[in-house]
Amino acid sequence: MVNAHPSYAAMSSNTPAAQQPAGKTSIQQVVFNQLPPKQTFYLETTTRIVKHAYDSIIPLEIWDCPGNITVETLGVPISQFATMIFVIDIRDLYNQPISKLVEFIVAAYEQNPNMGLEVFVHKAEKLQEDDKIENFRQIHERVSDRLLDISSEYEQVQLNFHLTSVYDHSLHEAFSKVLHKLIEPLPYLEDLLNVFCANSQSPKAFLFDTTSRLYIATDASPVDSATFNLCCDYLQMLNSFGSLYKSASGDARQLPPTRPPPSSSLSPTSSDSIPSTGTISPSASTARDLFYPSASTSLHPSTPGTTLSYHLITPQLALLALLPTSVYEGRRGLLEYNVVFFREGVQEICQVEKEARTGG
Repeated sequence: MVNAHPSYAAMSSNTPAAQQPAGKTSIQQVVFNQLPPKQTFYLETTTRIVKHAYDSIIPLEIWDCPGNITVETLGVPISQFATMIFVIDIRDLYNQPISKLVEFIVAAYEQNPNMGLEVFVHKAEKLQEDDKIENFRQIHERVSDRLLDISSEYEQVQLNFHLTSVYDHSLHEAFSKVLHKLIEPLPYLEDLLNVFCANSQSPKAFLFDTTSRLYIATDASPVDSATFNLCCDYLQMLNSFGSLYKSASGDARQLPPTRPPPSSSLSPTSSDSIPSTGTISPSASTARDLFYPSASTSLHPSTPGTTLSYHLITPQLALLALLPTSVYEGRRGLLEYNVVFFREGVQEICQVEKEARTGG
């Protein structure tokens, strides 16, 4: 379950203890602790409620609940949570997991009709494509039918289903959509991205949380899974290799000035990612420098070409944008100018949010 101080998110497994774990702890570890997916096999089964805190544009408190949890044993009113995420194994078509899922949905809806209700149909990699789609459809239908059998009132419950796996970026995309519903200033962030795209001729731009690789906001154009996957892979590469580069001068942990001097601009890049000379402070969840203020890579070297650019916005957030290579190389100054004002807008929003939470 997810709570964003004061909003919680509870991640509840809907798999009986005798069956295979549904994978909620794996989700938390892969997304927020960067655990390699292959190592999730060694995670122990959750036997008690474990609370995890994560701070990005908003602070999150995630409750990892064991599979035998009930509404009565949760320990707090279910209305206290902003979002509830149910994780169910895609192979679980049995009555017991679905009955438990319906039990939590009914309790949540009665106590807080505005609570976000999300279902992650997880471990999608376990099935072939046709079986995956069929099982996902059956779980969705059985939950909906069971709710209607209880009362027609539950037909209006806003229940969102996501097909997820730790072995691809479907998990990050699904969790990003959950996070969007908890971010109050989301419309303002989207407006900033729309203005940036219009002024920079960018067909698509994302504001990412650099550590978890969840996108905080994007512009008005539809999200293409292939583009999102590309951005996630690029961030992962920067996470892995960014710490190998060090600043030639100054404190390696010091953020660059908000308005970079002309000499700090990058030369056009080809197929390799080239970080600039500045460095950033580490994010709240790491003690080492992971990123540099900007980097880019050419996706399609042929004319007209496309370039994926990265610009640090805050110690935790980064702007990733697709740009025509001709624009990136020929109008670099304009691009950097637009990034500066985008950065200032996002930082101001973050500061207002922080002051609202602390009462400053």
